[in-house]
Amino acid sequence: MPDERFADHLSFPRGRGHTPADAVAGNAGGALCGDLVTIRLRIEGDRIADAGFDAEGCGATIAAGSAVVELLDDAHVLDAARIGTTQVADALGGLSVGKLHAADLAADALHRALGRAVRTQAAVPAPRPDGGGRTLVAMSGGVDSAVAALLSARDATDVATVTLELWADDGHDGTQSCCSADAVRGARALAHRMGLPHFTLDLRAEFRAGVVDPWLADHARGLTPNPCVRCNGHVRLDAMLDYADRLGAATLATGHYARITPDGLLRQAVDEGKDQAYMLAALVPGTIARLRFPLGELRKPQVRELAAQAGLPVARKPDSQDLCFLAGVGRAGFLARHGGPALGDVPGDVVDRDGTKLGEHRGHHHLTVGQRKGLGLTGGTGEPLHVLRTDPATNTVVVGPRDALATTHVPLRDVTLHRAPERVDRVRLRYRSHALPCTLRDGAVELHEPVHGAAPGQVACLLQGDVVVGCATIAR
Repeated sequence: MPDERFADHLSFPRGRGHTPADAVAGNAGGALCGDLVTIRLRIEGDRIADAGFDAEGCGATIAAGSAVVELLDDAHVLDAARIGTTQVADALGGLSVGKLHAADLAADALHRALGRAVRTQAAVPAPRPDGGGRTLVAMSGGVDSAVAALLSARDATDVATVTLELWADDGHDGTQSCCSADAVRGARALAHRMGLPHFTLDLRAEFRAGVVDPWLADHARGLTPNPCVRCNGHVRLDAMLDYADRLGAATLATGHYARITPDGLLRQAVDEGKDQAYMLAALVPGTIARLRFPLGELRKPQVRELAAQAGLPVARKPDSQDLCFLAGVGRAGFLARHGGPALGDVPGDVVDRDGTKLGEHRGHHHLTVGQRKGLGLTGGTGEPLHVLRTDPATNTVVVGPRDALATTHVPLRDVTLHRAPERVDRVRLRYRSHALPCTLRDGAVELHEPVHGAAPGQVACLLQGDVVVGCATIAR
């Protein structure tokens, strides 16, 4: 139960109504719960220079906001990042279950403010050269990133963690996503359980502009985009490295299954079934040089066992299976919700290679080259039909037998190479596909064996053996 500290904070709230100069604010709560906390703070160098708060609702909310301001008094940025629900409740002498919600809100508001302030104001010095350096670890709240943090903490003397908030809307199921406000809270609790400071990096605007909007536009153009490659290559990792600079961290560790060669290129992971080098293929060498992949030499069962041995509650947590921003909505629902009428249900013709109408579809953007399921059609011999191509201009989908998909010539665009073209000897045309022997010639890959369907818009990961030496986008 709260002791006299609770009454003291309630009667004499620290910093209530105070707005520091150049303050950055974060809030939590609102109309649904009736309680609202706003924390405002300013960072100078590596310390919290000033803080204040406002609160509406129950007395516990006011006391919790006051406790946060007191905890922040001249605190080091990394110590401020260790403040969570438990620390706020303890500062009030403990809270009953009914009042613990106030500490949750105050901690959420603090971390929203802190995350934003670090991005624009912090300048945390790197540790002394003999201190082992500092590593920032990207934590999603799943077992892979948790073990990456665990191993980084064993290898380095100084570790901080960060979780990205990338997407939120009314239909989004935050409990099933790795980038929602719910995921941020879960990752923060996990980091604090491990004794590590945790930061929140809000990239919702950048994610919408750099990933979601291009994904929607590509669907309208009849392409099959891979948003994860775009996100890793142009949004997430570079933003986290900039954040690492603010925190004096020389390296960024992630839970991706990948490795790095001695000359600074990506290499596929030991666990081929979990390998994510494909998803990282758009990274440039300068970015790769600062990355660490602690899981690259491990297999998934080993990772789960390490988590279990450390008593981490995510040891058996299932892996997420869908794109982070589709959680609770689904692909078709998301396209209709955010892409406007053109990406909703727009019936069109399904035709064979001769142009004979065989049926109708719900919109060309719902189908991709090679797809069989969902067509409900068979050829004259009863064999399943596959999507051969889509025509967004006429909203027509052309289907045919699987053999009609076979090709050894895959045209490319936007080719980026880190080694000479003649070094490319394999290519992966989809995330879950096997690497195929090939030759890179005149802006295309010539396959040494046919592939049944290469979807325009997908990423072609160019390899030399198991080393990523470039990437491109499959053209029409």
